[in-house]
Amino acid sequence: MGIKEQIRSFIDKIFNPPITFLDMAIDKLRAVGQITAQGLNIGKYLAIFGDMPTAWQLVISSALMSVVILGSLLIFRSVMRLYYSLKEGVKWW
Repeated sequence: MGIKEQIRSFIDKIFNPPITFLDMAIDKLRAVGQITAQGLNIGKYLAIFGDMPTAWQLVISSALMSVVILGSLLIFRSVMRLYYSLKEGVKWW
């Protein structure tokens, strides 16, 4: 066994654990991507409200829609607050 092979085996011993860890992480991320590609059927979870009268179904759907809109507005507000604070920090610097 020559010096070149010893150096190569030494380098492989150093870099083999991170490479195997990254390969395992890539495999897990691909598996997660396959699971999430199926989509989410919300109708299964909201089927219990199907027995209610139409007026109550509209109240529940309006409440859920308002929660989604208010949540998105809160996220937008926090993102804009972060943007303006970064903008002020850069201007000051």
